[in-house]
Amino acid sequence: MTGHPDVLLIVAAALWGVAAGAVLPRAAYRFSVPSGEEWRTACPAGHPVRGWLGPARCGPCAGPPYGPGAASAVVTVLVCAVLAAATGSRPELGVWLLLAPVGVLLAMVDFRVQRLPDPLTLPFAGAALVLLGLTALVPEHAGEWTTALLGALALGAGYFVLFLINPDGMGFGDVKLALGAGAVLGWYGWPAVMLGTLAAFVSGALYGGALVVARRAGRKTAVPFGPFLIGGAFAGLLIGAYAA
Repeated sequence: MTGHPDVLLIVAAALWGVAAGAVLPRAAYRFSVPSGEEWRTACPAGHPVRGWLGPARCGPCAGPPYGPGAASAVVTVLVCAVLAAATGSRPELGVWLLLAPVGVLLAMVDFRVQRLPDPLTLPFAGAALVLLGLTALVPEHAGEWTTALLGALALGAGYFVLFLINPDGMGFGDVKLALGAGAVLGWYGWPAVMLGTLAAFVSGALYGGALVVARRAGRKTAVPFGPFLIGGAFAGLLIGAYAA
């Protein structure tokens, strides 16, 4: 029944999470370089790394994985399963499952090197709007594409203002990522946009405060905000999907 998940749906979403998460480590390794540097093309020992999807393991080295390993699969499985539980069999679930691995990848890369790659952020926003636009044509969906578009513009504009006010505290990559987050949240309306935005800033502030208390960072130390932006969008999306 639409809007009410069953075990098979959640299991299918989890299996998709296993498959998608298993091919993220190589991309996470190649993208995880400081801003201004070229994407990695070789393993730590200097052997060429070909392709973007797959495990982060070098055959000639025969050593341990040099990327995030199984962690990406575990996180992606959990994200996809929870999304299926909250969304049920509504058609937008397909969109969330396609976007979820990209969100996980972005969070991993930003957390490791404080960089949100343009080849991921801008296509993420574009894909979200296009896929949601197609979903709006399918019966039994529970969102509005117009609000998704307005949410993308509003959240992107808001983050752009924050970037102009404090470019050291808010990177331009966060502004681009906010477009996609706003689109996803906006699908379920303005309450979801506000909840997701609030969750991002609260979780980011708590993380930064914990680092200061633990003396692992100072008050002016830059922290990656992308994971919290994505986590906030995930929280807002779950609430919006469950309430829809």
